[in-house]
Amino acid sequence: QVQLVESGGGSVQAGGSLRLSCVVSGYTSSSNFVGWFHQAPGKGREGVAVSFDSPSITFYADSVKGRFAISRDNAKRTVYLQMNSLKPEDTAMYYCAADLISGHWSGGNFRFWGQGTQVTVSS
Repeated sequence: QVQLVESGGGSVQAGGSLRLSCVVSGYTSSSNFVGWFHQAPGKGREGVAVSFDSPSITFYADSVKGRFAISRDNAKRTVYLQMNSLKPEDTAMYYCAADLISGHWSGGNFRFWGQGTQVTVSS
């Protein structure tokens, strides 16, 4: 059974940093896409960042380029999202996803999802 468990969310002031972690268990392919999405209250889910392991490729939403960084430690089966220079508009529930089924990664058509971790940024 595949499980994705996120952690690291919390409340910070604008300009602060957080690092989210996603531990992936029961999933054998380390080469597929693993990504982060967020969903703010009253809004749809949006792609934040994605990582493909072999070859090593990362993509980011324009809104987070230069501020967020996705990385993965395959030995620990963990994907990270380092979030710097946080803004109030980054406030959302953040979800980890694995195994892109089809389409562009930002479309969110992933097979496995975590339960999410809340990030709140105050001004």
